[in-house]
Amino acid sequence: MLLIVFCVFIAVVVIQFLYYIVVFGKFSFAKPQTVNPKRVPISVIVCAKNEEENVKKFVPLLAEQDYHTFEIVLIDDASSDNTLEIFEEFEKQYPNIKLVKVENNEAFWGNKKFALTLGIKAAKYEYLLFTDADCYPTSKDWITAMSAQFTQQKNIVLGYGAYEKISNSFLNKIIRFETLLTATQYFSWAKIGKPYMGIGRNMAYKREEFFKVRGFMDHMKIRSGDDDLFINQAANGDNTTICYVPDSFTYSTPKTRFKDWFTQKRRHVSTAKHYKLFDRNQLGLFYVSQLLFLLLPIVLLAFQYQWIAVVSIIGFRYLFAWLTLGFAAGKLKEKDVMYWFPIIEIVLIFTQLNVFITNTFSKPVHWK
Repeated sequence: MLLIVFCVFIAVVVIQFLYYIVVFGKFSFAKPQTVNPKRVPISVIVCAKNEEENVKKFVPLLAEQDYHTFEIVLIDDASSDNTLEIFEEFEKQYPNIKLVKVENNEAFWGNKKFALTLGIKAAKYEYLLFTDADCYPTSKDWITAMSAQFTQQKNIVLGYGAYEKISNSFLNKIIRFETLLTATQYFSWAKIGKPYMGIGRNMAYKREEFFKVRGFMDHMKIRSGDDDLFINQAANGDNTTICYVPDSFTYSTPKTRFKDWFTQKRRHVSTAKHYKLFDRNQLGLFYVSQLLFLLLPIVLLAFQYQWIAVVSIIGFRYLFAWLTLGFAAGKLKEKDVMYWFPIIEIVLIFTQLNVFITNTFSKPVHWK
């Protein structure tokens, strides 16, 4: 029996090696990206619901972008606070701001996808750049960096949405490590030619790609997934590229309580079950291999079975995983989280297991 466990353990590490080196290595070991500015007009789209404090701070940062031709489409999704009033003031202040007011619709009540659809249709320009109301760009060249990746073939650009660093917060390190790992995954699969998700905090696409798949219609009843489900449906190896130059990053304020972050993760995981079969399987295999990598050595070492070989294999796995994610962290300006890599990884794996079990017995709450 222990021999079987040992063989399965070796197989798990081989699977991990293929993921980290062969797949994730496509992004981690890629050359630095360059920016060759394009002169395509851009519509920046921001959808907000009860975000008065965030939009006060972040909309002016969008308006100050150093780009030749762009507009900002602000969508108020039936907010009950002062978001709409603030948007109206911005519309008066900035000539390139357009306001879209969304009223509650019985058929689409509380559905962000409906609000985004109205904003996309109202946009003046064909090239659309998306971010969230609680996000801000890292530089005045955000639009320049993201739009530079468009070509005649590449009509979808996946960007990186980071979280702010909070000193002396272990939860913050966990959140940023997970964000780093997720970005490494979707950037790598996109480079391979199998894009499966993107994040609404930072992505761009040409409007024709939206209408090719009937927008969000095929998953309108799923309350989440305006970003990743759309990309999962619309993106392919021919029309999709990535952007990871530092000027293209956006930042958001992370959760500061574990309970809030856990709720957020439940929403994300519940959306992934609607991905294409291949994408669900590759994500599932990666997670199962991570979990087994933690559990199987415990059994083998408890019985001191081939313990020298087991310890050596564990060391080898941490070496190639640390190396791969370390290079990715360098590209995405997240190097500090890698000092805590083994501990954070263990916490994250068991948190994901908890999320899976919790979602099995209850549904998470989505956009309100």
